[in-house]
Amino acid sequence: MNRSNIFKLVLAVALLGGATIMLVRFLRQGDGIAEETFYYDLSEKKLFAGPREALPPIRGINNAEEDGVRAVVIALNDNLKDKANRKIVYLEKYTPEFKLQLEQVRAGQAEALPRNARNAARLVRRVDGVEWHSVSSPEGEKIETEWNVPGPDGKFPVVCVP
Repeated sequence: MNRSNIFKLVLAVALLGGATIMLVRFLRQGDGIAEETFYYDLSEKKLFAGPREALPPIRGINNAEEDGVRAVVIALNDNLKDKANRKIVYLEKYTPEFKLQLEQVRAGQAEALPRNARNAARLVRRVDGVEWHSVSSPEGEKIETEWNVPGPDGKFPVVCVP
């Protein structure tokens, strides 16, 4: 075998090895969708992790009471793991009627509601707030969007998952 063929063979093996490493890394990483999300226990005033597909309100931390609501948590800097730099920007739950409707849709017993009806049945509030607002109301829209603005460094906040 001459030098040209040996060089081609070594190059082909190196490229194949690199492609294999990249393929293994690709297959090991998830799909980017978290299986859990943050919930907030209203009576305990604490965050906890729960299944992303749960329909809030759900059972909270300390008892069977359904006082666990979804919490949208952001990182105030680039370090998503730093708990000290996290902030709860708003809480979310569904009306009892909408929650029942969603359970029926999942079971194949009902049709999904139109988007405007779904938004009217999704309720939001600030952590320190008392009153829940429909997402389709002006106050609900404000609560849901007011946090998503660039900071002094020009970067937008990042939503965190457990």
